[in-house]
Amino acid sequence: MLDSVKGFGLTFSTMFKKRVTIKYPDVPHPAAPRYHGRHVLNRHPDGLEKCVGCELCAWACPADAIYVEGGDNTEDERYSPGERYGAVYQINYARCIFCGLCIEACPTRSLTMSNTYELASDSRADLIYTKEQLLAPLLPGMELPPHAMRLGENETDYYVQGPTNPGASAGAERPERESKEVVR
Repeated sequence: MLDSVKGFGLTFSTMFKKRVTIKYPDVPHPAAPRYHGRHVLNRHPDGLEKCVGCELCAWACPADAIYVEGGDNTEDERYSPGERYGAVYQINYARCIFCGLCIEACPTRSLTMSNTYELASDSRADLIYTKEQLLAPLLPGMELPPHAMRLGENETDYYVQGPTNPGASAGAERPERESKEVVR
């Protein structure tokens, strides 16, 4: 009998507290700035894809959620500045554990994670995102590939030059090493 009264007491005490209502479907709650959400395949400022089809992200994935097939660029059809590009790119979000190891493995910083967290679906087939769904949208001034390189004559102009290259991701540039003389 005493337990029932304690239970009702807890119910009555919470009845008069201020209610916290989150209007989620209508007003989405912002995610934390460093939240690992849906993946994004980035582009260079001229529109070429940063992915070179190296498949390192697929090798690093512990859940085997990423499938990549590399293709060869030609002078007539160029999708990335290097010799290869990701012809087929898929991420199975039914398997993905959002660990970020694929991001760490990417040598060109083409794969990043956004703050998007709404990935639920009733169908398993809808959880397999293709390259077209993962590619970053074309911004003003970008051209849809395939097209020739616009930021330089070879892939070195895209990947190595760092801060002078407007296509480098923030933080991707190599810091200049200062030569220090050894004083004895």
